[in-house]
Amino acid sequence: MGALETKIAVVTGGASGIGRACAERFAAEGADVVVADLDEARGAETVAAIEGLGQRAIFVRTDTSTEVDNEALADAAIEEFGRIDVLLAAAGVSSGTYVSGEVQERAADPEANFIVNKPIEMWEKVLAVNLTGVMLTDRSIGKRMVAAGQGGAIVNIASAAAVVPLPGAADYCVSKAGVWMLTKALARELAGEKIRVNAIGPGFVETPMTQQIRDDEELVQGPLAMTPMGRFGEPPEIAATALYLASEESSFMTGQILYPGGGLFTG
Repeated sequence: MGALETKIAVVTGGASGIGRACAERFAAEGADVVVADLDEARGAETVAAIEGLGQRAIFVRTDTSTEVDNEALADAAIEEFGRIDVLLAAAGVSSGTYVSGEVQERAADPEANFIVNKPIEMWEKVLAVNLTGVMLTDRSIGKRMVAAGQGGAIVNIASAAAVVPLPGAADYCVSKAGVWMLTKALARELAGEKIRVNAIGPGFVETPMTQQIRDDEELVQGPLAMTPMGRFGEPPEIAATALYLASEESSFMTGQILYPGGGLFTG
């Protein structure tokens, strides 16, 4: 028996990186999975991988920054599987110009992304996806969990950047700090419904979001110097943490955050 045998999981950002690793690990542990993402092609690849593990899966194209898409996602999950037991909210962006799967160009002027210089629309885009989007997903799925009366587990992907300031990425840091506080507040609100809400604060991980940094011999030295273990994490390592928080192994844990980050943050 897997740790999530017979469970139904919804994974946003499930087409790549941490989201995909979590979707596949959940399936390996017995869950059927609803994969939500904007990338239909890679979303289909994730569905195929899950089906290859012997589990059911569907893809729902979802812009998590919009309420209508989050509601449609929740409805699709209920229509296909009848209930939702687990939510993994991993959809996110590193900057207002980030497009998943595309290598981002290095800024000519490092200070162009400082708060005093960054266009407000870039700030708003990051918060819309990384913070409001997580709230909307949590709310849409949480409402269905409350209505079902069977409890559940919500796991939000925050970041070590929620507590470690990164110059030039203030919008990202603030959005992830918001996810951490959202997690704590929602955990208090839903505890009486037997719905646990926890978060993960990864350090630097080998995903498409960090590809540009890892491909630059100069840029990569910063993250490596900040990480005592001296390497980037791998998506399956984050998925293992997500599995713990999604399963009954963490049955008495809510309102908490775990930091699989190679020692980046130890406070």
